[in-house]
Amino acid sequence: MFVLGIDPGLTTTGYGLVTRTADGFRLRTFGVIRTAAGDPIERRLLELHRDLSEVIDEHHPDAMAIEQVFTNRNLQTSIAVGRASGVALLAGATAGLPVHEYTPTQVKSAVAGYGKADKKQVQRMVMQRLDLHELPTPADAADALAVALCHLQAYRLAGRLSG
Repeated sequence: MFVLGIDPGLTTTGYGLVTRTADGFRLRTFGVIRTAAGDPIERRLLELHRDLSEVIDEHHPDAMAIEQVFTNRNLQTSIAVGRASGVALLAGATAGLPVHEYTPTQVKSAVAGYGKADKKQVQRMVMQRLDLHELPTPADAADALAVALCHLQAYRLAGRLSG
């Protein structure tokens, strides 16, 4: 299975493509999509949709996994992330991908074994699990890789439980 993980954000959206092989997990690619803070919101969302659609068209993943939006103390930030998340969901649905959402706690538990792991711990575990020689950066991309790994684990477990 080949999964596109997404860490949504209006200014920076992380993406990571990971496949599961007989030997474990293998990194395909990762990166971020950035939009300019000074641009109108509709242009930023259009740019995000276009760029995510290009990633999907270029790599042809089997599924998309996205981190669920959680409400933090800053309502404006939550609204912006919610908009970006909606655009990412739309890009996946438009491409016909099954889309799966995971809470931040689920992602951290799956990757680091602890639902309250900090960003550095998640980065280190992603590096280790994907056999990378350095920490994946920026953190948004590492988080997207963590979301992809979380889905691959959940998918594998669901297969074992149903088989």
